Amino acid sequence: MRTGILGGTFDPIHIAHLHAGETALSQAGLERVLFVPAADPWQKADRYLTPAPQRLELVRLAVAGVDGFEVDERETDREGPTYTIDTLNSFPPDEELYLIVGADAAVGLTTWHRSEEIVERATILVMPRPGTETAQVREALPTAMLLKMAALDISATAIRQMAASGGSYRFLVPPEVYRYIESNRLYAQPVSGDRVGASQDQEESP
Repeated sequence: MRTGILGGTFDPIHIAHLHAGETALSQAGLERVLFVPAADPWQKADRYLTPAPQRLELVRLAVAGVDGFEVDERETDREGPTYTIDTLNSFPPDEELYLIVGADAAVGLTTWHRSEEIVERATILVMPRPGTETAQVREALPTAMLLKMAALDISATAIRQMAASGGSYRFLVPPEVYRYIESNRLYAQPVSGDRVGASQDQEESP
């Protein structure tokens, strides 16, 4: 089994996440991409997050019916801080893992908990991000695979801010996600500070 792992707080999940998952599925020859919502990412411990059950539902809505996309609840079911290496080690040893990260997160991967073990356990697939050069990624992760995809400059932070201020963000998320956010008024009240991370230990990507 060749499995891609795209983790994050998904607060909310948006079209750049889905584009990254589809690109990884195709270019790396994966059999599936797991979207893994983080419950308690350790590098975001001082930032407010939308409750995990609601973020998990957003991901379910976003990937429903998409071939090769699955929701994985192992991190929301886990108690305590979320570490990428623990998630990777929870898979069978013979499962071939591919960790999908943004270029900005890839450059800082050496700061992650037990980062050397992460690189040993999984092939790193890197999504382009505006402001992060390919050379920076190559220097930080020489063995990583760079995905050829649109570098969509979309962030969950901006979407939350638009939702809170009444701005237009409808086409930045799947229709079902938009309807859930609006009907539940998830981001109706502005909150200070960033609340997102893209993959357990990461800064938000994309």
